[in-house]
Amino acid sequence: MKQLSFQDYYPDDVAHCYGCGKLNEKGHQIKTYWEGEETVTKFTPEEYHTAIPGYVYGGLLASLIDCHGTGSAAAAMYKHEGREMDTDPPLRFVTASLKVNYLKPTPLGPELVLRGRIREVKGKKVIVDIDLFAEDQLCVQGEVIAVKMPENLVK
Repeated sequence: MKQLSFQDYYPDDVAHCYGCGKLNEKGHQIKTYWEGEETVTKFTPEEYHTAIPGYVYGGLLASLIDCHGTGSAAAAMYKHEGREMDTDPPLRFVTASLKVNYLKPTPLGPELVLRGRIREVKGKKVIVDIDLFAEDQLCVQGEVIAVKMPENLVK
């Protein structure tokens, strides 16, 4: 049986995000999974994701960290509450703060691997620390502070 990603559990009314929405045909449609105590996303940039020849555009990297973080936050909250991800009410998170530190240029071509660690789950807030690697080289570090999505955002 195929393992579902965190994003596969998003209800359709909140599954349109450019970075992680399964219903956004033109988006990245990233998929995030548990790997032990870490969360993992893999993504291979296209040639048009370039900043300068041979390197990935930093905005894409920030977008990947952002969506990896909110997906990880939802999964962490389900785990914190002792619930399966297919139980109601659904949990969906949005970004309250995004910090991105570019440590070295990220090469265009290889698959990127994002690894997240849950630092804190408190109330409606989850903090996720994320490392982004290209060919086993740490290129970017990020922090996402995610909060439970307010109900009035869903139309």
